[in-house]
Amino acid sequence: MKLARLARVCYRRRRLVVAAWIVGALAVLVLGYGFAAKPLNDFTGGSSQSATAKKLLDEHFPKRSGDTITLAVRADAGVRSADAKARVTRAIDRLADTPHVASVTSPYDVPGQISKDGRTAFATANLDVPTDDVPASDVTKLIEDVRSDAGPVRIELGGAAIDSAETAGGGSSEGIGVLAAVVILLIAFGSVLAMGLPIVTALFGIGSGLGLIALIAHLLPAPSFGPIVAALIGIGVGIDYALFIVTRYREELAAGRDPEEATVTAITTAGRAVLFAGSTVVIALMGLFIMQQKLFDAVAVAAGVAVLMTMLAAVTLLPALLGFTGRAIDRLRVPGLGRARRPLAERWARIVQRHPVLTGLCAAALLLVLAVPALSMRLSLPDSSTQPHDTSGYAANRIMAEGFGPGTAAPLVIVTRGGDPAPVAAAVGAARGVAAVQPPRPSPDGSVSLIMAFPATGAQDEATPRLVHRLRDDVLPRATQGRGVRAYVGGQNAASIDFAEDVRTRLPWLIAVVVGLSLVLLVALVRSLTVALQAALMNLLSIAAAYGVLTAVVQWGWAGGALGFPTSMPVTTWVPLMMFPILFGLSMDYEVFLVSRIRESHEAGVPTREAVARGLAGTARVITAAAAIMVMVFLSVLLGANIAVKQIGLGLGVAILIDATVVRMVLVPALMELFGEKNWWLPGPLARLLPLRRPEDAAERTGVPVRG
Repeated sequence: MKLARLARVCYRRRRLVVAAWIVGALAVLVLGYGFAAKPLNDFTGGSSQSATAKKLLDEHFPKRSGDTITLAVRADAGVRSADAKARVTRAIDRLADTPHVASVTSPYDVPGQISKDGRTAFATANLDVPTDDVPASDVTKLIEDVRSDAGPVRIELGGAAIDSAETAGGGSSEGIGVLAAVVILLIAFGSVLAMGLPIVTALFGIGSGLGLIALIAHLLPAPSFGPIVAALIGIGVGIDYALFIVTRYREELAAGRDPEEATVTAITTAGRAVLFAGSTVVIALMGLFIMQQKLFDAVAVAAGVAVLMTMLAAVTLLPALLGFTGRAIDRLRVPGLGRARRPLAERWARIVQRHPVLTGLCAAALLLVLAVPALSMRLSLPDSSTQPHDTSGYAANRIMAEGFGPGTAAPLVIVTRGGDPAPVAAAVGAARGVAAVQPPRPSPDGSVSLIMAFPATGAQDEATPRLVHRLRDDVLPRATQGRGVRAYVGGQNAASIDFAEDVRTRLPWLIAVVVGLSLVLLVALVRSLTVALQAALMNLLSIAAAYGVLTAVVQWGWAGGALGFPTSMPVTTWVPLMMFPILFGLSMDYEVFLVSRIRESHEAGVPTREAVARGLAGTARVITAAAAIMVMVFLSVLLGANIAVKQIGLGLGVAILIDATVVRMVLVPALMELFGEKNWWLPGPLARLLPLRRPEDAAERTGVPVRG
């Protein structure tokens, strides 16, 4: 067996293996972070109207090719007062001196930038580069200077660059997840040494993985959340995979095997399950290529690399480390911790098996109830209105909304080409849901014109997407018919709406591909079509429940404040898209580990009912510990500032919690009890395609003799 040979080589040449990992990880980290590529957060692209509008703007309005910063002013005594005007002028001058600011429009020079009551005004700064190319340190210094110079006049800054700078600080929260993993592993193993092995293995795997991700970003630029998501997944699966192997190693030692044979058995059983589980995660992530978005291709590759490196560490570095620990793995014990409680798990399995219909229906009903809110899920990208309320970006958004209306901070950019744009502007201004329209502004070369339209509602309001569709489907076609004019609705607001529509269109294809490929892998592992179909159905139920909980918290506001969400908002567009392949792959981890143990016992001659009870009893403790680790790692991001990352952390944490409790501890044994020996049904053509496994191999792994 190739895995057995690999395990023996790593065990016997442990010094060389560990040295190679240390040197390799250091080299990759130095190269990766020394030559890291800049993130790319452009969600536009494809053939949407917003993408076409952006291309025209970039080509014909080069000075507007970057993003903008808004300076919002509120003065109860009036923005035209001498004191207010002096302070605003100083702030505008400071803004104009900021690197990458190409131009600034003063409210005292441009009509329409002072509110009707004279107490609110704004200035707009055009950047000559995208937000990602503006140094956060420059933006942070600008915010400090402008806010500290405000005095009795309130001056705030808003825009994507401001939001990015204000949510970039605070350090990484993943360290808290690692500390929680240390505590959980101590409780599970009761040994400092046994606890340390999964942590060390995972850190080597994810460290080298992140270094490679930084290098790959030169070929596939990733969004700013890409490395964060990769780190979350890498830390979670890295610790879990090593935990599975160390647990099996300790079991083999307890059964009387010597350390080398225990290592080989652990790698050929738990290690094999790890390789299948990790491969499922990677293949599920590759499903993101269906979205045909370069950003998601980059995230898929980044997360896949992180998982691959943790898999490699689990089956190469960990056997070498086990060679150093030998039988001393349980030394440095913590009194009172690490005691096995297999009888409890086995008793629970017997209860479920005695009442499979009742327990199965209750579990399924719970998941369906939790999934209900997902039916009302709305998608959007966060903006200043969803930021923490103590940020300058949020304050600027509120000033603009109160002085000019909620849609001022989320304008629609209408680009016209050919003909007279004036009738287009008039038609848009008369459309229901439009608060104001600026006169057409021709490009320097006269080829296109730009019309700024301000909705009556904000970017997060569900009426705004309806307005965009109404303009595209009705207002603009009538206004341009027979006039030789073509008009495109663009801007960040419209781009966010187009992106959400693209996700809704392609998500079913993503689900179909991920489920199909995962089924193929699981059938190959457990040699059962029945079990594979059960796993797919249960994974879909748990993911739907996680979507429902996420919607209830983020969009409905249930406990949102307590969990760090400053306001009710739509779910971030890319979050459910990223959650599905990640969760489907991670859910397979526990399915593979549990079912592979059940399959081992069954192949050794144990009846299915008894094999299920033994498998659940033998894996309940480690699955619980693994799930607890992953939940804590994912939920640790709730302590951060990035709203979108907090959402995906919440969704992943809830899903893993549901999967490891309701699904693995209730639905799996209930369904396997109901199906009995039919659990192992495999159609003849499939059986002939898959390699046979000898029963005596299973008996050797489990210690259960084959029935004669």
